[in-house]
Amino acid sequence: MQVFLDNPKAFFETVSGWVWGPVMLMLLVGTGILLTVLLKGLQFTMLGYALKQAFVPPKKHKSGEGHEGDISHFAALMTALSATIGTGNIAGVATAVVTGGPGAVFWMWMTAIFGMATKYGEGVLAVKYRVNNSKGEMSGGPMYYIEKGLGKNWKWMALAFALFGTFASFGIGSSVQSNSVAQAVQTSFGIEPAYTGITLTVLTAVVVLGGIKGIAKAASFIVPAMAVFYVLGGLSIIAINSDALMPAVKLIFSDAFSAQAVAGGAIGTVIRYGVARGVFSNEAGMGSAPIAAAAAKTDHPVRQALVSMTGTFLDTIVVCSITGIVLVMGLLGAGGEFVKPEVSGAALTTVTFQKMLPGIGGWIVTIGLIFFAYSTILGWCYYGEKCAVYVFGEKFAGLYRVGYVSSVMLGTVLSLDLVWLASDTFNGLMALPNLIALLLMAKVIVNETRDFKQKITNGELPH
Repeated sequence: MQVFLDNPKAFFETVSGWVWGPVMLMLLVGTGILLTVLLKGLQFTMLGYALKQAFVPPKKHKSGEGHEGDISHFAALMTALSATIGTGNIAGVATAVVTGGPGAVFWMWMTAIFGMATKYGEGVLAVKYRVNNSKGEMSGGPMYYIEKGLGKNWKWMALAFALFGTFASFGIGSSVQSNSVAQAVQTSFGIEPAYTGITLTVLTAVVVLGGIKGIAKAASFIVPAMAVFYVLGGLSIIAINSDALMPAVKLIFSDAFSAQAVAGGAIGTVIRYGVARGVFSNEAGMGSAPIAAAAAKTDHPVRQALVSMTGTFLDTIVVCSITGIVLVMGLLGAGGEFVKPEVSGAALTTVTFQKMLPGIGGWIVTIGLIFFAYSTILGWCYYGEKCAVYVFGEKFAGLYRVGYVSSVMLGTVLSLDLVWLASDTFNGLMALPNLIALLLMAKVIVNETRDFKQKITNGELPH
């Protein structure tokens, strides 16, 4: 305790380094690999079906009619993506490329591929063990499937997850994101952070005070719009500079397994940063997304789990890939070698996009960053509230929302090095109980999957 009081930043740096060390990364990827094997590569064989479940318009797709839940499959996915697609897709990918080299992009892809199985497993358990709260709304997530699925003796682990999730929401969910928006707006438009803070706080309050339906409604508009805008901008850059595409892709694959990296021991760094950034971006295994999945109207846990699984695909395989490929293309030397930049994070992504598409490239990143961060604020408010209510009770919900909205304002005017470190630590601590639960309940996930397929075959459920 004295160490924490004397130097809290050093304390969290040490703890975060341990939490996100090799053991955690192996556990995250290992859980995904195990579920992939047990589910016989479901993320490959049923991806097309899963995307159809997510994006077929509600009027034509009747699977949600008359079933328990608060929001549609699509709205649940957009709520999860609103929290998932954030500054990590811009700044996080750049950090991975600078620190781990172009090969880190390949390992981000590998993390996403196996992470889809993890996200699927989370979705199955979230819907299977969800409960109706006192307001008649659905509540679910790791804290509920740990308690209900593993039994009362494991409630301490459920409480630990929820407590860590509550703390994390004020940092990575609100303060860090609002700070990113304030900096981007000040750099691009010269507007003081305090004014950005007031505007962002009001916009956040208007949406989150409406609860899950308000957040889902906003997310269902913001997420598709911002994702399409950013992806189209990135694809335009790739098309205009297509001569650099194949050299960049070749470098990504060769650097992932380069003899030089293996011989020098750097291969571990490449893998570590690729895996770590991938996990931070798509949140597979962290236990946050299943909180939104539990609110979906669905006739079977597997149907919503398949929809949840597509979130990892869209976040990392699509959005992060755009950022990663453009960055590597922009950092190619005359001889096709990788030229390490002097800047990192969002600044590197902005500079590279501007270089590859003069005039508007930088604006694509700035606008994308603003909306990505804002959507993350909305999604994480729902996650944090559900965690807080599990620990402290329903009466705490209103107080939590007030505190959360206030932290949005504070984030725009404070230095957040400590908050970022603490949030990283709490996110990692969230993942531990969730991953343990997934491993212990892997059989439940497999059995639910088998049940769904059998009912589809027998005509008991619509295809």
